Amino acid sequence: MPTRAPHVLIIGAGTGGMCLAHGLRAAGISVAVYERHRTRTDGLLGYRVGIGPTGSRALRECLPPELFDTFVATCARSPRYFNVITQRLHQTASFALRPDTDPVDTDRSVSRMTLRQVLLTGMEDVVQFDKTCTGYEQHDDGTVTAVFADGSTAKGDLLVGADGTHSAIRRQYLPHAVTHDAGSINIATKIPLNDHTRTLLPDGVRQGISLIFATHGIMGILHVMEFGWNQDGSVRSGIGSADAELLEHWPGLLYDNTRDYINIILWSTARRFPPDVMQRRGEDLIRLTLELTRGWHPNLRELLSYSDPGSVIPIKVATSEPVPPWQASTVTLLGDAIHTMTPGRGAGANTALRDATLLCRQLKLAAAGDKTLVQAVADYEAAMLPYGFARVADSLKNNGTSGDDLLYRPVIGRLWLLRARGYFAVTSRVPKLRKKFVDGLYAYRGAEG
Repeated sequence: MPTRAPHVLIIGAGTGGMCLAHGLRAAGISVAVYERHRTRTDGLLGYRVGIGPTGSRALRECLPPELFDTFVATCARSPRYFNVITQRLHQTASFALRPDTDPVDTDRSVSRMTLRQVLLTGMEDVVQFDKTCTGYEQHDDGTVTAVFADGSTAKGDLLVGADGTHSAIRRQYLPHAVTHDAGSINIATKIPLNDHTRTLLPDGVRQGISLIFATHGIMGILHVMEFGWNQDGSVRSGIGSADAELLEHWPGLLYDNTRDYINIILWSTARRFPPDVMQRRGEDLIRLTLELTRGWHPNLRELLSYSDPGSVIPIKVATSEPVPPWQASTVTLLGDAIHTMTPGRGAGANTALRDATLLCRQLKLAAAGDKTLVQAVADYEAAMLPYGFARVADSLKNNGTSGDDLLYRPVIGRLWLLRARGYFAVTSRVPKLRKKFVDGLYAYRGAEG
């Protein structure tokens, strides 16, 4: 075991990996991040992610104070309502959400690309791009070497796999830890928000996040993302002097082409899609969304027709199989690399941020000499595994996540849809039930247990 502060290698410059890197550097712990993308602007990262209290607390703990303030300033306008609507734009239910006046205990919407730029800010000397990790070697002296596809290597005292669902680190370290196909497919679209597209949505939908319970086994979600800068990247007037100053001096806008947009995601059982859906892109995929939404309100279909061909993508939903604890060592995992969960409600991003904060705390104790490095890793894993796989299980309960859900069955599906719409209609109209539902939206991502 090294007697000096450890040098930590992080594979993956995603949300969890970069949060950890910031926390370690702030603590004076040597850290290097290796990212497979060639530049900081690469990757289809332009869609919404919800950051709840758990994620915000983690970011506030690990980021420099001004950078955390920048994160808050770069979030989209928070939704005012959680709506449940039909494919014909009829409102089934609407729940008023909490205001975003608190920097932490609130629900925030952020573009994935924007969050990426925030987390890369000031870390130019820490992150190396175009580095695809193919595996590692552990040595008798307690060090570990990461091996990259270009033939290069990097040596450190701890290797953290933050390299996502298809983690090369997990594949080598825990070959029995596998993900499986949940049986459903998402198509995510990004539609420019302009004077015309804005008029296609009712005010309550435009100001909220809306769950679409459609017929014929199709689900959807719609969210309008409005930011503190204009289409030309200049800072908007009226957003507050402090936020305006942060944005004016934030270099991330040089790399972020995110502008106001409408995010629509459609999903259903994989059986509803053509066999080659995962290979489709651009206009072909947009046409498929229009085929799936025949009979929907003309405004929704018009919005889908305006989808940005370069950003519309199919997503095969995957989920991790729980694994029993393992013997801790100089390799560990965080985020989707160990507990991939189905999309929805930001569970994956917030759990990865929670992982990062917990591991950072443990490594600070190791650096201070209060415990060995391996014991710090063991204590991190002992806490992370239970809550991580609990969130995986929670995510599987989301509406329509599994391809075998009742929603997708021919006759039972129609009854399920009526029942679901009835539940939301009643819940939104009974004050006690309405409050419990809204509290639950925040508790899901804010829970520490």
